[in-house]
Amino acid sequence: MPLDADSCYRALQAHDPRFDGKFFVGVSSTGIYCRPVCTVRSPRRENCHFFASAAAAEVEGYRPCMRCRPELAPGNAGVDATARLAQAAVSLIENGILDDEDGGVEGLAARMGVTSRHLRRIFDAEFGVSPVEYAQTQRLLLAKRLLTDTALPMTEVALASGFASVRRFNALFKDRYRMPPGRLRKEGTARALPGRLAFELAYRPPYDWASMLSFLGARAIAGVEDVTPDAYRRTLAIAQRGAVHIGGIEVRRVPRKAALAVAVSPALARVVPAVLARVKHAFDLTCDPAVVAAALGGLANGHPGLRVPGAFDGFELAARAVVGQQITVRGARTLLGRLVHAFGGAVAPLYADGPARLFPAPSCIAGRSPTELTRLGLTGARARSLVALAEAVVNGELELSPGADVDGAVRRLQALPGIGPWTAQYVAMRALGWPDAFPANDLVVLKALGETRPARALIRSEAWRPWRAYAVLHLWRNAT
Repeated sequence: MPLDADSCYRALQAHDPRFDGKFFVGVSSTGIYCRPVCTVRSPRRENCHFFASAAAAEVEGYRPCMRCRPELAPGNAGVDATARLAQAAVSLIENGILDDEDGGVEGLAARMGVTSRHLRRIFDAEFGVSPVEYAQTQRLLLAKRLLTDTALPMTEVALASGFASVRRFNALFKDRYRMPPGRLRKEGTARALPGRLAFELAYRPPYDWASMLSFLGARAIAGVEDVTPDAYRRTLAIAQRGAVHIGGIEVRRVPRKAALAVAVSPALARVVPAVLARVKHAFDLTCDPAVVAAALGGLANGHPGLRVPGAFDGFELAARAVVGQQITVRGARTLLGRLVHAFGGAVAPLYADGPARLFPAPSCIAGRSPTELTRLGLTGARARSLVALAEAVVNGELELSPGADVDGAVRRLQALPGIGPWTAQYVAMRALGWPDAFPANDLVVLKALGETRPARALIRSEAWRPWRAYAVLHLWRNAT
């Protein structure tokens, strides 16, 4: 939203949750910045200064509010080119790219196919800060969360937050927040459950949690995922700083609160930012349902909080799409379960009865003979497609993360053997998080629209731009 000060102040006075994460308010009389939903008494208008991001407020010298906790604010969803590029960069930063690579901002810009100068320019336009300043704020806010909500040792907090050393962490924390990090540990009560780390991720309501679990449950792979009426559990492997971190997570809805509770294995402590970034993407927590519903009109009336399920790993999602071509969801689950049993590694489960196997990494599939896969029940064509997909990912020819170039990824996918428009659009919708993806030749979509030709479906879909992926979910949901 444009930061009109008068409009922001009215939203602040109303504590309107629809503006949570849209802006932050710095109060000059206290030196503290808050979310617009903060429950403290509204400050005087002349003392308020409004910022597009938490990082912009901190660069101006404001400290985060201990009550409303700006680090818990939901993110913004953008679909125009500049906002999309900025949000893609944010996703990569949350996944630790500035911590994991020597290239810094130059490397981040190269990964996104833009110049570092252009990246800095769009960051300044979107957030009012540079990429490095944004990353520093995200690290500090995560450290604040870990200090307050977990019992992690100080060294682990520093490393998990993306700092290369405890000394650098202490210095920046003291400089930015005017207190040593140990004070938060003394004043906060560690609430982490024994054996796991606990976090909350906010979203903008409404959220159709039952539909999300139903969608994920119908497609859950035995050994990798477990979906109950209340929760989603899975295993994860995240490579960062030259090491692979393996563990499990559980995601639940927080009662009477617009947030998801995330339990994380201690084995994933050093990659917490990447874990939380993947949860945000997989559960579509940056969606603004009011904006989507306004674009979809009557189509969204029955389920206004329906979200587009994302992915925890782009290759895994693409492999699911390839294996599931032209067969039932149940049949695809069976084949994927065999794939996991044959090539997926073991992992210590987060819970005694939880998932305990990893989905095979692309390096486990690349270079294999398709015959090895046909023995599991895949057709020869599907086996060749899966091997080609894995090799494209391993060779760096195909990027399947939310920060990837959507058009380029779709073209590269369709250039692989056996991958057509439906698979490419499905991957764009879920793995790349592209809200305007639209598999026009999907049989359920065609039937729901009463059309027989994909070209006609595309014409009909124009009314739902730029949220056509959400329209697809509603069409699928209405067909069940």
